[in-house]
Amino acid sequence: MTQLPVPEPPHESRVWFITGASRGLGHAFAEAALAAGDRVVAAARDTSALDVLGRGHGGRLVPLPLDVSRRADVFAAVERATAAFGRLDVVVNNAGQLLFGMVEEATEEQARAHLDINFFGALWVTQAVLPVLRAQGSGHLFQVTAMGAGGGAAGTGLYGAGKAALAAVGEAVAAEVEPFGIHVTVLEPGGYDTGLGHLGTTATTPHPAYDGARAALEASWSASPPPAAAAAVVLALSRTDSPPRRIVLGDRAYDDVVADQRNRLHAYTDWEHLSREGG
Repeated sequence: MTQLPVPEPPHESRVWFITGASRGLGHAFAEAALAAGDRVVAAARDTSALDVLGRGHGGRLVPLPLDVSRRADVFAAVERATAAFGRLDVVVNNAGQLLFGMVEEATEEQARAHLDINFFGALWVTQAVLPVLRAQGSGHLFQVTAMGAGGGAAGTGLYGAGKAALAAVGEAVAAEVEPFGIHVTVLEPGGYDTGLGHLGTTATTPHPAYDGARAALEASWSASPPPAAAAAVVLALSRTDSPPRRIVLGDRAYDDVVADQRNRLHAYTDWEHLSREGG
């Protein structure tokens, strides 16, 4: 994989607001931004994991306790984040968790709790930061979804549903705020070695009818790249004048997403004759 150069910091370092920054991708994003000379407000439920990260950066890291599922808390946190350095330049909607299990197995409580964080939490952050970015006339909002957001996969149906909804909102917001000088990029990361598989996962109670499907899924899992690889790409995008509205993160993920899109296009064209009969 090509190694991306770390861009030189601008004359005035940028201010990042990153949710879910205590581990995984969020932690890697914060680390990359600090290494590039930027300032970071790092939000997480447990900020103790950020203690080491803040050392040696001269007060350029501000840890901020936050549960994104609480809308009022999100708005208050964004006010504090803006006050910390006077502005927000890059916002990364990264906080999330994984609900693993077949759709039939998920309880109502699990489904609602999952979407409260993965979709509604990101929605609250989006609503809270847009007035700040609009008043500035600038800013870049990154929505962290998942590879192939818009489709579903066995075992992660509700996780995919939340990410697909967030991607749709991201594209809508991109069109709505472009006149204000705000960029929005939907990130579609593949699997990274983030610890999400054991630290941030809620699992359903397995139904024996799906034992075969579950075994096939587990057999298909493979080694994942480190999150620092994704962070280098996001850092480069944050310094791009005309960033994309959607981008896949990951070598294998890119191939898989492109193949899936081609298969979807083939399915559309195979049934074009019936589609057109719909009026």
